Amino acid sequence: MFASLRDVSLRGIKRLCLNNCFRCLSTAPGTFESNKKNIVLVDGVRSPFLLSGTSYARLMPHELARHSLLSLLRKTRLDKAAVDYIVYGSVIQEVKTSNIAREAALAAGFSDKTPAHTVTMACISSNAAITTGMGFIATGTFDTIVAGGVEFMSDVPIRFSRKMRSLMMKASKAKSLGQQLSLLAQFRLNFLAPELPAVAEFSSGETMGHSADRLAAAFNVTRQEQDEYALRSHALAKEAQEKGYFTDLVPFKVSGVDHTISEDNGIRVSTKEQLAKLKAAFVKPHGTITAANASFLTDGASACLITTEEKAKQLGLKPKAYLRNFTFVSQDPVDQLLLGPAYGIPKLLQRSGLTLKDVDAWEVHEAFAGQIVANIKALESDWWCKTYLGLSEKYGAPDINKFNNWGGSLSIGHPFAATGVRLCMHAANRLVREDGKLAVVSACAAGGQGVAMLLERHPAATAN
Repeated sequence: MFASLRDVSLRGIKRLCLNNCFRCLSTAPGTFESNKKNIVLVDGVRSPFLLSGTSYARLMPHELARHSLLSLLRKTRLDKAAVDYIVYGSVIQEVKTSNIAREAALAAGFSDKTPAHTVTMACISSNAAITTGMGFIATGTFDTIVAGGVEFMSDVPIRFSRKMRSLMMKASKAKSLGQQLSLLAQFRLNFLAPELPAVAEFSSGETMGHSADRLAAAFNVTRQEQDEYALRSHALAKEAQEKGYFTDLVPFKVSGVDHTISEDNGIRVSTKEQLAKLKAAFVKPHGTITAANASFLTDGASACLITTEEKAKQLGLKPKAYLRNFTFVSQDPVDQLLLGPAYGIPKLLQRSGLTLKDVDAWEVHEAFAGQIVANIKALESDWWCKTYLGLSEKYGAPDINKFNNWGGSLSIGHPFAATGVRLCMHAANRLVREDGKLAVVSACAAGGQGVAMLLERHPAATAN
């Protein structure tokens, strides 16, 4: 066999490895153990991603999730009974539906015999949902998994202060008038001050915007570079939207809204001059992160179907892509909070026996324009790659011409737990439209964590 490969190119050998060795999940860095299963991403959907406080404002999050679940079933023509398990991501949870995977499944009419659980891993929650499903499949526990995520920023839980909560708990147990009056005497007006959720690190108390500003400064990312990247994201998203490339998006008729919601509403094509007028949003007055070069609070939900290639054939399904490999990374949540892709991408490609040149499509989460540019500069830095990745020289950055060609979270929107599925679907659909073979999805997340995933185009994949 090896003699017959003498004249085969290195790229061809790598392709051969993909077709024969990536049929399994990586069980240890650099090693593979065959489980005789090709895990496939059949298809995925999402609701339109909307700025919080707009047309979804009167809904509850499980209703958004329900829409994505039902839309996925309609798109794949799959019977609910064929789904073995549902895994859903959510970050800022509605307390009434804490296991939103279960509540959304029941609302969508799935059998009460179909198990469902909710995962949370900040902005990579639906990536965690997908990889959890891959684990179920790889171990033979279940065959057919629905994974997704939902985020609803229009109505976040706002709590009383801890002192007020403690007083109210004690009051609920007070049995006599004397006990009730004693508790009332302890009350102070400042107990009523509410506690609002914040996009901030619990460990440091720093908001993600401040972290992004410091990261941009550390890598000498200029305001101009950030604004130019933001303009690119919005322009490419607008072009993809107009060309009908967002085939994962399913219109949503919301009760009380007089029109069917059929588009993401955060895409705005502006000019350099208009963006330059905006003031710093976090580190004032000299910061470089603004409302235009940062992702915005978004409502939205997504869902995808994953199974084995064999099961897909049995069900008459045509997969979009093979889910070949993945890795999660974690680092310092203070100074390296948003560097997940810079850590994850080299690790994923090394484990997969690939290089940057082997990747045909990149889909990387855009939390901030400064975060994207900083990750690229990190991978292009000899010092950073030697110091933090243990390499002998710089790793190198993805080809920008293959990078987020349909826009990204800066423009399309970022419902925290729903973005991972959107990234995977855009990666899979781009491989078809751009005639590519391999795609990498990557994202940073709160807590200094990150993910990188490898997808390979399936022979049955089509553009729709």
